[in-house]
Amino acid sequence: MNFDHVLATRERKTIYRDGDKCIKKFIKGYSKADVLNEALNQARVEETDLNIPAVLEVTMVDGCWVIVFEFIEGKTLSQIIAEDPDNTKKYIEKMVDIQLEVHEQKCPLLTNHRDKMFRKISLSDYDPMTKYELQTHLNGMPRHNKVCHGDFRPSNIIITPDDKHYIIDWAHVTKGNASADAARTYLLYLLTNRKEEGDYYMKTFCKKAETPRPYVERWLRIVAASQSLKGNKDEQEVLSQIVNVVQF
Repeated sequence: MNFDHVLATRERKTIYRDGDKCIKKFIKGYSKADVLNEALNQARVEETDLNIPAVLEVTMVDGCWVIVFEFIEGKTLSQIIAEDPDNTKKYIEKMVDIQLEVHEQKCPLLTNHRDKMFRKISLSDYDPMTKYELQTHLNGMPRHNKVCHGDFRPSNIIITPDDKHYIIDWAHVTKGNASADAARTYLLYLLTNRKEEGDYYMKTFCKKAETPRPYVERWLRIVAASQSLKGNKDEQEVLSQIVNVVQF
C-alpha cells in the first residue's frame, strides 16, 4: 500500500489515495471492534440501491488497522459549496434530496438507532434525572426502520464528473427514524457555527419530507446527548444548552 497521497486527516485516522483505492488508516490502539463494525456497516449498506464505495479489504499495516475502499473520482459537496458559495442553497437542496434517498432504503441487519441512543445516554455524564428524562423522551418517539446515515453532511457526499453522487463514511449508520437523522445533520450545522445554513437545511428537509419542523426538533436533545460522548470541549456548551431545554 502507498501512503504518499493524503486525502484527509482526522483526529484518529488518515485517509489516503492509492490508485483506484481509498485507504483509511486508524491510529495504533484504535478499537478493533469499531473498525470491523464500520466495515460491516458499509458492506451491509452496499446491498441497498444507494451509490456507495465498496469495501475491498480490512487489514493491519505497521500495527494500525486499515480499511480499503473503492476510490471514487470527484469532489465532495463541501468542496463544491466552497468553490461556489453563491449557490449554497441549491447545493443544500441537492443534499436533502440525497438524504431522502437514503431514508427510502431498508437494511434490516443494521443496529437499531433507538438502542444506540439509549446506550449513549446511559454512558453520558449527565445526572441520573436528566438521563432518565432523556430516555423516557426517546422511548416516546415513533419507531421506524429507515436507513439513517448518522453523520450526513456535505463532506460525506462525492459528486463525480458525470454528476453521479456517492455517499461515504458509514461508520455511524443505523436503522430508525429519519427525523432523528435530520436532527443530527442540523446539529452538525449548529456545532460548526453555520446556523443560517442549518436553518435553510431544516426548512428544506421538512418541506421535502413533508414533516413538521417541531417534530424533527424533538430529536435534538437526544442527538445532542449522544454527541456529548465525543468529548469535544468546544461543543459541550452548545450541547448542554440543547439537552437542558425541556422542550426545544
